[in-house]
Amino acid sequence: MNDLVLRRVRVGGRLVDLSCRAGAVVAIDEAGGGPPADTDLSLDGWLALAGPVEPHAHLDKALTADAVPNPAGDLAGALDAWSATGPSRSVEEITGRAEQAVRRMVLAGYSAVRTHVDCGPHVDLRAVDALVELRDRFAEVIEIQVCALVAPSSVGEGPGDALARLDRAIARGIDLVGGVPYVDSDRREATARLLDRAASAGLAVDFHADETLDPGVMALADLAELAAGFPHAITASHCCSLGMAEETRQAEVAAAVAEAGIGVVALPQTNLFLQSRGRPVAPPRGLTAVHALASAGVVVCAGADNLQDPFNAVGRADPFEVASLMVTAGHVDAERAWSMVTTDARAVMGLPTAGPDVGAVADLLLVPASGVRAAVADAPAGRVVVRGGAVLAHTTTDVRGHPLVVVDD
Repeated sequence: MNDLVLRRVRVGGRLVDLSCRAGAVVAIDEAGGGPPADTDLSLDGWLALAGPVEPHAHLDKALTADAVPNPAGDLAGALDAWSATGPSRSVEEITGRAEQAVRRMVLAGYSAVRTHVDCGPHVDLRAVDALVELRDRFAEVIEIQVCALVAPSSVGEGPGDALARLDRAIARGIDLVGGVPYVDSDRREATARLLDRAASAGLAVDFHADETLDPGVMALADLAELAAGFPHAITASHCCSLGMAEETRQAEVAAAVAEAGIGVVALPQTNLFLQSRGRPVAPPRGLTAVHALASAGVVVCAGADNLQDPFNAVGRADPFEVASLMVTAGHVDAERAWSMVTTDARAVMGLPTAGPDVGAVADLLLVPASGVRAAVADAPAGRVVVRGGAVLAHTTTDVRGHPLVVVDD
């Protein structure tokens, strides 16, 4: 007996019955030919997709846009606005907002999320405590990876203070070491310090890299050089300045990143929101060099980054929104964009392959759409979310109105 059979779902252009057992997809039969199961769900032509994951979020900041305004709209304004609120943030308040965001993500189809969490002097480890507790409590429905966002020494304390706080965060049970070494006075040394601490703790790293339009700032190149011998996975998020570099420089850095095995996270919405402020003529998009990196063999995925906070006033916690922005701003096709929030994002996060394929993890998202392009374009409200072969959520829509507007298909 299978745990779950999804009947009459669309996979590869045909209608099939998709069977799941012990957390994996175990069989794909022609529609009507699937075996019995504990849970049997008929979806009559809904499209079965690999379940999306979010490789870069800030759940400790989520849903604060109204409470913490950023009139300047740029990165410096967001940092100032957020830092000023740190002392007033309690574990309970951070947990409550983050939980709202996580629930939205699960309903949208996400099966995992990596969240960067501030642990600078303004908030100490209250956000870390909140997200570690939330991670453990929600483990049954979504995997949460907690990455400690170590503050740079430029915030008024020395490297030793930041590292001491990181050591305390490691003891609290974080999953990855993160930080913003590109803003340090000695970027290379700051990067080396964090890599050394992560190696000692047995943790992977995910750095905010070069979130600037200045092509002269290229901490990503330093990271690629310093990666030799680091025993765990390395991720670089943002990497905006690479998108502003000359093509030869892009190719050179991309080759080094590929050689080092570094995964890169493009973050279209927040970088479109924050970058290019004050540039009224031909403003750059602020994205990393997606095509140069991919051509060099780098695994490039995409994430939403901030969710309705001072760093990004909008966002729906929806993978289709991220994929659509990659199509529009990143000039990739819809299939590639969906891979960037599913297969590629899972690879960067160190997760096993998932999707409607025999042997894959049964993390799935099913929507009423004819194909991937249509799903990315329409972002259907109706969704079935499956994690590990179990149905977590089944959202349907009920539309009522004038008969010329509401048509029963």
